Amino acid sequence: MKQRYGPQGCYLLKINSRSDATGADEQMPDPWSQYLHKTSIHNPELYEESAVNNAVENDVGAVEDGFDSAARDDMSESHPLQLDQPTETCYPGNNRSQSVDMTRPQKQSSVTPATPRWTCLTLNDHDRIRQFLQEFTFRGLLPHIEKNIRQLNDQLVSRKGLSRSLFSATKKLFGGGKVPEKSIADLKNTAGLLYPSEAPELQIRKMADLCFLVQHYELAYNCYHTAKKDFLSDQAMLYAAGSLEMAAVSAFLQSGAPRPYPAHYMETAIQTYRDVCKNMLLAERCCLLSAEISKSQAKYSEAATLLIKMTSEDCDLRSALLLEQAAHCFINMRTPMVRKFAFHMILAGHRFSKAGQKRHALRCYCQALQVYKGKCWTLAEDHINFTIGRQSFTLRQPENAVAAFRHILINDSKQSAVQQAAFLREYLYVYKSMSQLSGETSLPQLPLPCLHSSQTRVFFGHERRLAEGEKQAATHVTLDQEYDRDLSQLWRELEEQVVPAVNRGTVPVTFQPSQCCLNSQTDNLRYPLAVVEEPIIVEVVFRNPLKVPLVLSALSLLWKFTLKDFSGPQGGTIGETITNEKEAASSKDNAALNDIMDTQVIPEFTVSPEETKVARLKLLPRKTGELHVLGVVYNLDTTDVGSSEDSPASELMCVRGQQNLEIQGPRLNMTKEEKTSVSYGPDRRLDPIITPPMPLLEVFFINFPTGLLCGEIRKAWVEFVNVSAVPLTGLRVASTHPEFFTFGSATSDLTPVTPTAAEHCSAYKTLATPPSVAAVALVSPAAFGVTGGDRPAVTEIPLSRGVLGPGEALQIPLWLRGPDQEGVHEINFLFYYESTEKTAKLSHRVLRHTAFICASRSLSVRATASRSNTLQGGEREQRGTEEKNSSMLVFVDVENINTSEAGVREFHIVQVSSSSRQWKLHQCINPAGDKGENSKLANRERGKLCFRATRCRTEEGGTAATSGAIEKYTFADLNLGNEQIVSSTTPCADFFFRRSLPSEPRRGGVSTGSANQMRRHSLTPHNANEDGVTSIIRKCSEVELDIIVLWKAYVVEDNKQLILEGQLHVALQTIGKEVCSLSQKEETQEMVLLKFKPDVPPPISKPSLEQLSHLIKTCLHYPESYDHPFPLKSLCMVPVTLTLSNCSLAQVDIIIDLRHKTTSPESLEVHGSFTWLGQTQYKLQLQAQEVYRLSLKACFFQAGVYNLGTPRVFAKLAQTSAMCETSQQSAMPALIIINGV
Repeated sequence: MKQRYGPQGCYLLKINSRSDATGADEQMPDPWSQYLHKTSIHNPELYEESAVNNAVENDVGAVEDGFDSAARDDMSESHPLQLDQPTETCYPGNNRSQSVDMTRPQKQSSVTPATPRWTCLTLNDHDRIRQFLQEFTFRGLLPHIEKNIRQLNDQLVSRKGLSRSLFSATKKLFGGGKVPEKSIADLKNTAGLLYPSEAPELQIRKMADLCFLVQHYELAYNCYHTAKKDFLSDQAMLYAAGSLEMAAVSAFLQSGAPRPYPAHYMETAIQTYRDVCKNMLLAERCCLLSAEISKSQAKYSEAATLLIKMTSEDCDLRSALLLEQAAHCFINMRTPMVRKFAFHMILAGHRFSKAGQKRHALRCYCQALQVYKGKCWTLAEDHINFTIGRQSFTLRQPENAVAAFRHILINDSKQSAVQQAAFLREYLYVYKSMSQLSGETSLPQLPLPCLHSSQTRVFFGHERRLAEGEKQAATHVTLDQEYDRDLSQLWRELEEQVVPAVNRGTVPVTFQPSQCCLNSQTDNLRYPLAVVEEPIIVEVVFRNPLKVPLVLSALSLLWKFTLKDFSGPQGGTIGETITNEKEAASSKDNAALNDIMDTQVIPEFTVSPEETKVARLKLLPRKTGELHVLGVVYNLDTTDVGSSEDSPASELMCVRGQQNLEIQGPRLNMTKEEKTSVSYGPDRRLDPIITPPMPLLEVFFINFPTGLLCGEIRKAWVEFVNVSAVPLTGLRVASTHPEFFTFGSATSDLTPVTPTAAEHCSAYKTLATPPSVAAVALVSPAAFGVTGGDRPAVTEIPLSRGVLGPGEALQIPLWLRGPDQEGVHEINFLFYYESTEKTAKLSHRVLRHTAFICASRSLSVRATASRSNTLQGGEREQRGTEEKNSSMLVFVDVENINTSEAGVREFHIVQVSSSSRQWKLHQCINPAGDKGENSKLANRERGKLCFRATRCRTEEGGTAATSGAIEKYTFADLNLGNEQIVSSTTPCADFFFRRSLPSEPRRGGVSTGSANQMRRHSLTPHNANEDGVTSIIRKCSEVELDIIVLWKAYVVEDNKQLILEGQLHVALQTIGKEVCSLSQKEETQEMVLLKFKPDVPPPISKPSLEQLSHLIKTCLHYPESYDHPFPLKSLCMVPVTLTLSNCSLAQVDIIIDLRHKTTSPESLEVHGSFTWLGQTQYKLQLQAQEVYRLSLKACFFQAGVYNLGTPRVFAKLAQTSAMCETSQQSAMPALIIINGV
C-alpha cells in the first residue's frame, strides 16, 4: 500500500489489543465521551422525546410567592437549550416537586442499561488512536487540501486571465464598466440556474470553501467575493446568496478584523433566499446565523429586529422559535428590556400553542408571568394566568392549573363580571377534577371569599331577653356595638373598684378583667374564659373581590377540643383531643360530637359582588376543656340563590373547602431584644377555656326615666333575674355616677312593695307638721354606707338569705336624682356577682348597663353665711361659755331658671334642710306672710330666704364640736308648708351622702376619694406647708354646713298635672363667701411652658387680710332711744357696752381705738357728731373663745340720730408680731336716737 499510495497516504493502526472484558476493579476511559451526549448514547428515542418536551424555566429575577428556592437555583444555573433529562413545566407559584404528570407513560423505566464499550482497548491503543489522528491530519488531510487549493488557483488564474483580456474591451465599448443592477422581481426567473461541475464559478467557490475549511478566512473572503460577482453577472441568485452568506461569515471570522462585518451581505442573502429562491429553510438558517453573529458582537437590538422580520403566518412553529429567540435578545441587552422580553415570550407562547406545542407554550407563558407578576398590570396578568391554567390542565398538571386560577380570583381584578364568572367556573371545574383525581379526604384551602382573620371577633354570652312593656333590659355588651377604647378602660376601672371591695381591699393575683367581646384592639394575650352551656359566637369577616355573587352553603366552624376536668386536683385532668375536621369534610352531622360541642351550620350565605359581609357562627360547648377554633368550612357555589341545588350543573360547580383563621398577635416592644427584632406575641381570642357552670344574671329596669329635671327625685324599680341553674351571691353595683342613684339604706321603709302601688306616691317620707322651729335628727353616715369619710362607690344589693337561686327574680326600689348639670349624661352601671361555689378559673361575672339621661334646668340656689352679732347682755351669766359664737345667719337665694321646655308651670320650695356635724338651721327669719310668697317661683322669678343657724348640741349638753358625736350628722328640717319631709331618711339622706363634687373627674376615671376631703381641697384650698398660725386663723372663718333645698314642680303633660319632686345641695364653707348649686364653668387652662429646672418649693402661706379680720366678733349694747333734757343739762351721757368675742382657739391681743371718727361727708349728713368720754384706747388679751364686755360712755351735745359704730378694733394672735394687726370687721351701723325733753 505504501508503494501504491505512498508513505504519506498509509498508516497501520493497531487496536483491540485485549480480547477479554475489563475487570471490575479497572476502569478504562471512553475516548468519545466528551463528544457524544450521554442520553443520545444510551437511548436515542428518549433523546428525541426530551428535545421536544424540555421545559426548563429561565428565571429573569421576578420572585414568586411560595416559589421553591432550590428549584429557582437549579433553573438559574441551567440553559434553555440544555438536553439533560425531561422535566415537567411547573407554575411559578408552585413547587416543582408537585408538578408530576399523572397520565404520561413512563418511558424511562423501559430503558435497558447500556452495554459497556471500548473494553478491548488498552492505554497504548488510546495513544495509537491519538497518533493516528494526528498523522492523518498533518500528513494526509492538510497536504491534500493545500494541493487542491494550489491547483484550483493555477487553473483559475490561467482561465480568468484569458477571458478577462478578451471581454474587457467589449464590456467597455458596448456595456460600460458595470453590469446594471436588477431588482429582486426581475431576478425571480433566474433562481433555478445550474452550473456544470467544471464551471470556473464553481471552482472559485470550491477554492473558497477549502480556504474556509483550513481557517484561511482572508483568502476565502476574496474568493467568495469573486464568486459572488460572477454569480450575479450570470443571475444565478441561489449561488450568489450562498456566496454572500459565506463572505459575511468569513469577514466576521478574520482575526484582527481588517474589514468591518458586512451585515448588508446577510440581509441581501436572506432576502434572496426568501423572495427570489422561495427557500425559507435557507432563509431561516441564514437568519439564525446572522443573529448569532450580531449577538456575539453585543448587537442584540439588530439581532432581535432580524429575527422578528422572519416571522410570518404560514408557519407557527418557526415563528414561535424566532419570537422566543428575539425575546432572549431583549433580556440580554446591556439595559435589559424586561417588558419586551415578556411581551415576545407571550407571542411565542401563543404561536407554540397554535402549533400544538403545549409544553413549550406553557414554558413561555410561565417565564412571561414572572415579569408581569405584581406590576399592577392586572388584565395582562389575568390573561397569562388563565392561559397557564388551561395549558396546565391540558397537560395533566392540575396543581399548577389550580394555582394559576387561584391567582386570578384572589387579586383585585378589573375584568368584567361576565369574564370573572367564566374564570370562577373554570377554577371550580379544575378544582373539582383535581380533587376527584387525588382522592384526598382533607379539605384544601379555598381562595374565595377573602377572609380577614385579624378582624375576627369572639363574643361570650347568651342572647338576652328583649324588653317587655315598661321593662327595660340592661344593655350589657353585644356584637352590634363598636369597640371604644376609652369606654373599655372605664369599665375595667369600675371592675377594679369592685374587686377590692369584695376581697378586703386587695386585688387577687389571678384577677383577670372581664371581656365579653374580643377583637383586634382588646388584650388577647391571656386565654379567654367561657362557661359551659353558654354559646360562643365567632364573627368572621368575608370580602368578595369579584363582581359576581358568591354563594356559600353549609358554612360552619372547624374546631379542636381537648376535654379537661377542672374540678380535679392541680388544675384538673386532661382528656382526649377531638376535632370535627372529618365530619366537616363530609358535611354530615355527628351526634357524638354534638354531645361535646354543638356546632351551628348556616345553610346558605350569599356575599354580593364586591361586598364585605360578616357571618356569625355559634358554638355551644357541652363539656369543660380547652377549645381551639381553627377556621371555617363551606361549599363554594356560583349558582344563583334561587336555582335548584339538585341540578347537575349546580352539583358540578359546587366544591367544598376550608380557610384557616390565623391571627397574628401584637408586636412585642417591651425589652431590648424585642425592640431590635421583629417578634409578635400570641393572640388567644380563638382559644377559650371552657369553665364549669356559673350563674347568669339579667337585670330589668321598670319605670326608668329618660329625662329628668336637675335635682329631680324619681322612684323606679329594678328586677334581678337568675337565668342559670347555679345560685348567685355577692350582688354589688358600681357606677361612674354614684350620686345618680340609691337603693336606700338598710333602715329605709320599702313600702309600697310594687311599682304599680308606688306610681302616685311621693318618693320622700313625709309628716304632717305645721311650720315651726326646725325638727332635728342625728344620723350616722354608716347607716347609708359611708365609712371613713368615703363616698359609697360600691353598693351591695341585699338578697334574701344572701342568695338568688336558679330561676328566681327579685324586685327592689331604685331612687334616681337628676344630674346637677343640664345636658345629656351617660351613666354606666356595673353589676358584680359571684357563684356560691368558688372555682379557680372564673371568680366572678359582671353585667354592664349604660343609661342616657337628659337633664333640664330647674332651680339655681345661692347661699351665703354671715356672722350674727346678737349677743344679749345677760347671755354670759345665763348660758355660760358653751354657747359662745353659736349663731349665724344663712341667706338662701333661689331662682327659677327653667326654660319651660319640660312643661313646668311653677316651682314650690316646700322645705329647707341642713346637714352638718357642727351647725344646724334653727328657724326661718322671714315674716310668716312672706314664706308662702317666696316659696312659689314662676319662670325667671327669684326668692330669698333668711335663716338663723346655731351650733349643734348633744343630749349631754355639750356642743357637737367637743363631744364624741362628731362623726354623726345633724339633719334639721324647716318646712315652709304644712308637710315635713324627713330629710334624715331615704332617699334625701342617701343623695346627700352621695352628692357629687365639682372637682371630681368624669368619664376619664372613677372617683374613689373622700368626699369631705375633696370638698375641702376644692372649695377652701390651703397649702400643705402652712403653719399653725395660719391654720388657727383659717378655722375662724370656716363653716361646714350643707343646705338642702327641697322643691316641688307642677308640670302639665297631656292635659294632666303632675307633681315632680327634687332636692338641691349647697355646701357652705367660708363665712361671707357665696356658693351656688350650679358649678361655674372652668376657664380653659393656658399652655404651660416646659421647665428644665426643678420648681422652687412654694413659700409658707400667710393668712389673708380677710381671714385675719374674722378673729374678733364685736357687738354694741345700748338703748335704742334716750330722752335727755338739754335745756337743763347741756351734756348727755349714755352708757354703752362693747362685747368682744374671740372666735379663734388661741390667745388674741386686742387694741380698741375710740378716737376714730367718721370722716365721709355722706355719713356726716345723715348722722350727727358725738364723742366718747373716758379712756379712748384699750389694750386687752382674750383667751380662746373668751367673751369680754367693756363699758363705755358716749357724750352727745344735742338731740338727733347718731351712729355708735365708730370704734376701731385691731387684733393679732398673741405669739405673732405686731405686723399682723388687722382691723376687725365692724358690725352693722349702731343707730341711737337722742330725744330732747
